[in-house]
Amino acid sequence: MKCAIILAGGKGTRMKADCPKVMCNVIFKPMISYVIDAVKEAGAEDICVITGYKHEEVEAYVGKDIKTALQQPQLGTGHAVMQATEFIKGHTDDEILILNGDGPLMDAQTINKAYTYHKENNNSITLISAIVDDTEGIGHIQRDENGTLLRIIEHKDANDEEKKINESNAGCYWFNGGDLLYALGKITNNNAQNEYYLTDTLEILINEGKNAGAYVVENSEVILGANDRKQLNDLNTIMRRNINTRLMVEGVDIPCTDGVMIGKDVKIGNSTVILPNTIILGDTVIGSGCVIGPNTYIDSSTIGDNVVLDNCKILDSTVEDGADCGPFVKVRDNSTLKKGVHIGNFVEVKNSTIGEGTKSAHLTYIGDSDVGSGVNYGCGVATCNYDGKEKHRCKIGDGAFIGCNTNLVAPVKIGNEAYIAAGSTITDDVPDKALAVARARQVIKDGWVDVKKPYKEKK
Repeated sequence: MKCAIILAGGKGTRMKADCPKVMCNVIFKPMISYVIDAVKEAGAEDICVITGYKHEEVEAYVGKDIKTALQQPQLGTGHAVMQATEFIKGHTDDEILILNGDGPLMDAQTINKAYTYHKENNNSITLISAIVDDTEGIGHIQRDENGTLLRIIEHKDANDEEKKINESNAGCYWFNGGDLLYALGKITNNNAQNEYYLTDTLEILINEGKNAGAYVVENSEVILGANDRKQLNDLNTIMRRNINTRLMVEGVDIPCTDGVMIGKDVKIGNSTVILPNTIILGDTVIGSGCVIGPNTYIDSSTIGDNVVLDNCKILDSTVEDGADCGPFVKVRDNSTLKKGVHIGNFVEVKNSTIGEGTKSAHLTYIGDSDVGSGVNYGCGVATCNYDGKEKHRCKIGDGAFIGCNTNLVAPVKIGNEAYIAAGSTITDDVPDKALAVARARQVIKDGWVDVKKPYKEKK
């Protein structure tokens, strides 16, 4: 059985964040979310997260399905894992993965390759390592002349020669559960930081004659974490590039990646075009043959095939096949635009269903409405859905014509093929195929300007 312990107790002082470091975002998701996804995808059946700074925030985020253990005070990585002693005791016959919660680039493929290496060599401990160019601050992996692992030297404890070693400890390990429990009992804090290092378990197990090894990753980027905002930006850049590259390989057309940020869980069909300055997040699913962008934001929505979204904001809604929206359109929570709907510039839709082929070309607010098919909205129509205490719904029948500058005061029902004259304020239901006119009759007063003289005299 595969299990995992995720270290997520750090404050991240250099990040200068109010939240725990692992809750800082990469592509709009906390770093720890990527780590949890990776270990689950790798097959971990039981997970324990070690919390610390503002532990309530991390505990609330990971949910009740994941175990947690609190580290207070924080006395090093070894001390952090000691807080999961009861978890480890329940898995002494299993293999336990330990990794950092601020390493969002670590993926299931790397984890499982290391696991295979771990099992094939009957190791008590297998660490993941990488060859790096910058050796500042890394955990240096020391080997003998035959390449056999000896120990891990923390950078602060290394001498000048040891600091030149460029094989870096990734902070990610596979342990046999029983051997991990034994090694934790032998760790001391006899080092420059007076901390309990998890890295000391390597030397402890080697001295006990246990098998140890290091799986060297092919791509050193997977081991990267973030200690400050600059490094966090680097992680965003790499994650953004990786996601965009994967989507392009799958057939999504991103002719220019400038400003394109797409979440890891987003699914996009082939031959869809993503234009610059477009952000797509959450569990969004986009079909084939669409044109998305430029300057479009989509979160947790379903977009059908052959949809055009130009300068739009779509939130928690559904846009069906062949619809086109924009520019400057906002579709808010719990809305559905049916097939072939046209929503034009400066139109907002909220908590409404818009029937097939309905058109609202410009400057309209459709809120809390059930709109039929083939409806035509003129310019400047507004749904007056809030009375100061409660929201009310409007229902517009198929084929209705809503004239320009009409106010629909909810709750009101407009019948099928009903016709509302421009400038009307509708407070009562309108029957099928009826004409509704709700405005004052125009009055002309001849010679009024000469009598009242309302204008300034012209020089």
